[in-house]
Amino acid sequence: MMFGHDFYHGTLRKYIVMFGNLFNELQIERYNSAGTKIQTLNVPIAYGPKAKYIARITSDPDLNREISITLPRLAFELTGLSYAANRKLNSGLRITKGVNTGGTDFAGVYSPIPYDMSFTLSIMTKYAEDGVQLVEKIIPFFTPDFTVTVKALTDVSLNLDVPIELNSITNSDSYEGDFEVKRVITWDLLFTVKGYLFGPVTKTKYITNAVINLRDETTDAVVSTTTVTGNSEFGFTTTLT
Repeated sequence: MMFGHDFYHGTLRKYIVMFGNLFNELQIERYNSAGTKIQTLNVPIAYGPKAKYIARITSDPDLNREISITLPRLAFELTGLSYAANRKLNSGLRITKGVNTGGTDFAGVYSPIPYDMSFTLSIMTKYAEDGVQLVEKIIPFFTPDFTVTVKALTDVSLNLDVPIELNSITNSDSYEGDFEVKRVITWDLLFTVKGYLFGPVTKTKYITNAVINLRDETTDAVVSTTTVTGNSEFGFTTTLT
């Protein structure tokens, strides 16, 4: 048990799922020479490196298959993490659940650690028009960032607004070669997800009641007593004697 705590919030997995969901309903349209739409295609997306899918396109070990892979398609992957010192909060701050359903303790976690996560979104198409159409449908939403709300930590009911920044766009076209070489047009969009990682969730007690006695300086006798009683929703009842 590392550092005396055993925990797993699945935060990185949530960021990966969040990023993939941004692009999982993209479509492209095909038009004839008269400008009439003749076809609408859903573009599939999967997690994995671009190189794996390109290798699948250009070579098929199973000669009985007529289709090696369908194009267009999207692939994305988490390529790196880096500490973001400019977003660091005071380590002593503590985030607690706003309302307790019962008992005398509250679940809480100390300030999260900011990390920038690098993602690469790859667009692979057979036709140039498909590629530029997909790029044009993505770019306008990033100016240069797009903010998504993530349920980061369910134990303390914490939702985070996570900015996703578009850093750069590159493309390549394997048009050169003989007629037996399959053409693959790729676009690589590099993103930075500005997220946070959390430590273990611990529970702390809150004050349920307090008794204050006021005494006479001469006789040391109790002159009055104030009792403050709290409940799980921080509602207080004061009794003065």
